[in-house]
Amino acid sequence: MTLKEPLPVAPGTADARAGQPHRATAWPEARAAAARAGASARAGRAPLGVPLGQALGQVLAEPLLALTDLPPFDTSAMDGWAVAGPGPWAVRAEDAVLAGQAPEAEAADGEAVRIATGARVPAGTTAVVRAEHARTEPAPADPARAGRAVLHALREVVPGQDIRPRGQECRTGDELLPAGTVVTPAVLGLAAAAGYDELPVPPRPRVEILVLGDELLTTGLPHDGLIRDALGPMLGPWLAALGADVLATRRIGDEAEELYAAVTGSAADLVLTTGGTAAGPVDHVHGVLDKAGATLLVDGVKVRPGHPMLLARLAPEPTRAEPTRAEPTRAEPTRAEPARSESLPAESTPSAPTRAEPPHVRHLVGLPGNPLAAVSGLLTLAQPLLAALNGAAAAAPAPPRVPVRDEVPGHPYDTRLVPVVRRGGRAVPLRYNGPAMLRGIAAADGLAVVPPGGARPGQELDVLDLPWPAAEGAVPAQGACFT
Repeated sequence: MTLKEPLPVAPGTADARAGQPHRATAWPEARAAAARAGASARAGRAPLGVPLGQALGQVLAEPLLALTDLPPFDTSAMDGWAVAGPGPWAVRAEDAVLAGQAPEAEAADGEAVRIATGARVPAGTTAVVRAEHARTEPAPADPARAGRAVLHALREVVPGQDIRPRGQECRTGDELLPAGTVVTPAVLGLAAAAGYDELPVPPRPRVEILVLGDELLTTGLPHDGLIRDALGPMLGPWLAALGADVLATRRIGDEAEELYAAVTGSAADLVLTTGGTAAGPVDHVHGVLDKAGATLLVDGVKVRPGHPMLLARLAPEPTRAEPTRAEPTRAEPTRAEPARSESLPAESTPSAPTRAEPPHVRHLVGLPGNPLAAVSGLLTLAQPLLAALNGAAAAAPAPPRVPVRDEVPGHPYDTRLVPVVRRGGRAVPLRYNGPAMLRGIAAADGLAVVPPGGARPGQELDVLDLPWPAAEGAVPAQGACFT
């Protein structure tokens, strides 16, 4: 549905913008719509191969398949003796088999050779006897063993003991981890063991932030109706913590044409605007999206603060056709065939085959201008969209449920997002939670999702985590009162 189409009417609500009816989306449905939008946009994005050292914290774009058997050969699980056949065994005189070395000869029946943990066992080995479970004695008078010490086991030797057989952990081609797995240090270790030098991860979503408003100052104290821009300094680092590559934070005046040029000219995967989403005289976001031919996915959310937020899919960029790699272009001649002269007629230089690149799918999230309302929009729409673009599994884990310590007033029919800190296993609601306030969220470690009608003491609520830890004891002396 584009902005040029009338929206359905919800009982008791109306959109003053152009006299059109308006219906807000329920908060859970809005988050789900944002996640779907991100997953759909990710489908056309080819994964990147990044070195192991740069992949930590990212998400696997493809299943991790074993490139080799693990272990890749039979190895010793212990320091000790590789033995062949029943004992006692004649000790091979040459040096021990060490990790990283290939055994020089097959183990003959009745023979033992020193071996280190992780070393490849010689062919013909029956078992490995741990060093502490064996003893040696000088060479006997038996001419067959003259000059060779004899190894005796102090415990029963079971065939195959303390040998890690080839492929014990996995075989080549086995799926080790599914796509969508977060790359942890342990995942890096497994990938390295399985033969990887780099991992396939989704490209980081590119985000451009447009801070709207003529009333915003970037330095100094507020004066003469002008206020400091709180969102410009906050949103970039917040989005980076969510895995985005922030291209720029730009300040745009209350001019519709300037905003239109910035939105349509952006190369970002996600354009994030602040302010201008309501129906005031200089609220131009809806009109700009309408002119740009955008598709409105979410227009208003039943959440406080932040209900005038929106999510739109921008008109795709024109489909590009790029030369395939199978045939070199004229600018990249092969060594066997020199470049043709530019003066040759066109028919003598056939064009290379081309392939159509999928259109670049872009989105816009419009945040309200009030700071805490903007945070609400960020967590409601931008965060799930970015998580999906970054390859997070569609079935993301549900937020933790935490009992609230105090009564939390609610909105009659909308969800509320309230800054909280967790203390003693309970969520403590913070006082400064008005739409224009940041004092509460600055001390919080999460936002409690309060259902319509509010919550009673001890009631469990979903808590949206913030992408950084809160400092212990950072709660202002404000109790649980509300303003």
